[in-house]
Amino acid sequence: MRKTMYFIFAAVLIASMALTACGTKTVTVEVIKTVEVEKVTTQEVEVVKTIEVEKVVEVTPTSVPATETPVPVEIGTADNPIILALAPSANTQELIAGGEAIAAKLSELTGYVFEVTVPTNYAALVEAMGSGNAHVGFLPTVPYIVAYAKGYANVGLTTLRAGADHYAFQVVVNAARISDTTFTTYYDEATGVNTADAATALAQFAGKKPCYTDPLSSSGYLVPAGYFASNGIKTGTGAWVQGHPTVIKSVYQSPKGEICDFGATYVDARTAVTTDLPDVNDKVKIVWISDPVIPNDTISFISSMDPTMRQTIIDAFLTLVSTEDGLQLLKDGGYSIAGLKAVEDSFFDDFRVYLESIKFDINSYK
Repeated sequence: MRKTMYFIFAAVLIASMALTACGTKTVTVEVIKTVEVEKVTTQEVEVVKTIEVEKVVEVTPTSVPATETPVPVEIGTADNPIILALAPSANTQELIAGGEAIAAKLSELTGYVFEVTVPTNYAALVEAMGSGNAHVGFLPTVPYIVAYAKGYANVGLTTLRAGADHYAFQVVVNAARISDTTFTTYYDEATGVNTADAATALAQFAGKKPCYTDPLSSSGYLVPAGYFASNGIKTGTGAWVQGHPTVIKSVYQSPKGEICDFGATYVDARTAVTTDLPDVNDKVKIVWISDPVIPNDTISFISSMDPTMRQTIIDAFLTLVSTEDGLQLLKDGGYSIAGLKAVEDSFFDDFRVYLESIKFDINSYK
């Protein structure tokens, strides 16, 4: 009997256990089958013997990738421009046109790419700074204070007008309401002086309907309303018309109180509508002007902006206002800015005290 031995070796993977704990090795069990085939030629019978041997193999587990810290997205590029948000204090189309000219000059001075937007109201402007839909904002005083309290923005610059960093509000009426003796003016436009105190001048508006700009506007609502309240004067329900020029236009169109009986704006918002209404100074009269108690508007930056980028943009704005052409760009953009100066948040501390006195609630503007 002739024997022929055939040895066939096959490695078959039959089990794998992966342990998920960090640093634990995966253990793989392989079974090695040795097959011995004995062939008997006379009977042509094949006898197969199988021997199973377990072999333990240690395999280094595949490591779980560590959680990566998100890389901040670069802004100031063509694909991701710096969004310059303008306060909706004038006609949107005019602001966009003027703002794009300002943005082009800033790009020239900084090398960054800018894009202009005009939110629908001051609350939307604040939220744009918090959501990343704006990076640099022309924030009026109260919207800035709200944005700062929410952690959205930090002030960089405040505007100057006639060298001053605080401003006043004015109360205006249609000239026809003075002619028919409904109202009396207590402001002498020739000398620029009030002829009565606030209590006397404002008492005539008890029960009368005001035109206000926006619930977050300092001169267009909050401070005038504070003056009325502190003097015990309860006015009628106001009309929110959005924007100081719109208040002037609303009063202009109300010789009989059709839209409102009086309006409150910054001094002198009539200049913003002289192109559309050349006779506005004859038709809209100032009744009384407050002391300059309101900090000027700001140019503010999102809190997360890179300090170098922030300073570069601040320097560009300061360069802009150092020339007549630059100041004209800002004026054409809808802002009566005569200069800019760097300030810190503490600049607004005194005004915060005033807001507390009129029970202004920052948390009501979300």
